[in-house]
Amino acid sequence: MTPSDPVAAGERMKVWFRFVPREGWLPHDTEGLWATRLSGDTAKVGNAPFLQDGVAEGEIVRFVTDADGLHWSTERVAASGNCTIRLLPVLSGPLGRSARVVHERLSPFGLSGEVFSEEFPLFAFTVLADADVGGIKALLVRGQEDGWW
Repeated sequence: MTPSDPVAAGERMKVWFRFVPREGWLPHDTEGLWATRLSGDTAKVGNAPFLQDGVAEGEIVRFVTDADGLHWSTERVAASGNCTIRLLPVLSGPLGRSARVVHERLSPFGLSGEVFSEEFPLFAFTVLADADVGGIKALLVRGQEDGWW
């Protein structure tokens, strides 16, 4: 660590990711994810990404710190086996914008996640490597068929 980078090992930090925005999607080209610093240039991702593909909660990434003190991911060092599910509720559907109701539908599977914003209720959930993927997939299909998301 350098004097301009005071985050010590074990402390929370933001690691930033750059990507090409998807056409017809949110106009962002960066996303910051919470992480726990493991060493001078590695960190363990601590939340589900809303926009960044190819990384999930629990993965270890390498980063570089720029002149402004921002930590930019350069590569994934170790996979976690976890994956991210993103859901966008049908606003006129039976669940509406309710984060609580969406979480209730997914909670039997031990899924945790967060909402992008109240105005744009995109949900990002982490599916752990040992989760009931078949059961989760069946719920996702049912939710799509029933107009939840």
